[in-house]
Amino acid sequence: MQKTSSRLLALLSLLQTHRNWSGEDLAGRLDITSRTVRRDIDRLRELGYRITTVKGPAGGYRLEAGTHMPPMLFDDDQAVALAVALQTAATGTVVPEDATRALATLRQVMPPRLRHRIDLLPLTAVPPPEARDTPQVDTQVLVDLGRAIHAREELRFDHTPGASTSADNPRRVQPHHLVTWRHRWYLVAWDLDREDWRAFRVDRVRPRTPTGPRFAPRELPGGNVSTFLTSRFRGNDGTTTDWPCQGEVLLHLPAADVAPFAQDGIVEELSPHHCRLTLGSWSWTGLATTIGRFDTDIEVIGPPQLATAFADLAARYARAAGTTGPGRTGRVSGDSER
Repeated sequence: MQKTSSRLLALLSLLQTHRNWSGEDLAGRLDITSRTVRRDIDRLRELGYRITTVKGPAGGYRLEAGTHMPPMLFDDDQAVALAVALQTAATGTVVPEDATRALATLRQVMPPRLRHRIDLLPLTAVPPPEARDTPQVDTQVLVDLGRAIHAREELRFDHTPGASTSADNPRRVQPHHLVTWRHRWYLVAWDLDREDWRAFRVDRVRPRTPTGPRFAPRELPGGNVSTFLTSRFRGNDGTTTDWPCQGEVLLHLPAADVAPFAQDGIVEELSPHHCRLTLGSWSWTGLATTIGRFDTDIEVIGPPQLATAFADLAARYARAAGTTGPGRTGRVSGDSER
């Protein structure tokens, strides 16, 4: 028979699989008697684990969530994975301080062999440049929004659109999802006053209390939050992840030179020094500008709107080139020089 401590850990590991276990099943898995199972269940309850007894033919024992954090059981691989995740979160833009404290607590209770494995994984998560100045989100705001989403209750909050603008009137929404996009948190919600879907930056949201009445969830455009948010940030209607404007060009560059910078575009090799690029953007002008960054000769395959955008940009850039030069300063058309 196993030692009591080892047996309790094995029993707890089985109970954490979130299913009902009969006393006979537990006894068989642990190779102990049903009486020993009952005694071990009582010991775990004394340690703070909420283990309920389920009556009936399919009854048994079930581990419930408690009001306090009891000791938790992780195997070696789970502990290492949790430590790596906390190291990553500690360099993030949402809860870095809390993640750092949690990592320190976890490392303190790790046995030496696991601390050694963690020390062999010096992890540095480098955020992209645009994420370095991302405002941090109040953890309590995330909790409040999550609670309203779970309860399906209407929410009122103050929302500041930007640093240079004042807050709007309180927004009234039906909250549906909390999501992260490029190191920012967003609340996806149905705006009751504007009768449309919106994605609000959480760092600009200040919830009001109390929450409103419960609501029946609406169907999100696109069928899921990933499609909806990707579509909206690409300037679309929320139902498709395609870019509103897509075009094809021939670039006088090898495909290998274009592919690393084509983002989600499609690059096809046509010859050692030419390739076809299919790319999308939120506008035709934006698409033409993006393609122009490859700094090579370009042949437009289609559609005509892309060729028009290139012509408009060429005229605009020509005017810009003529506004400054040696001994000249930019001026507004119609003004005389002095």
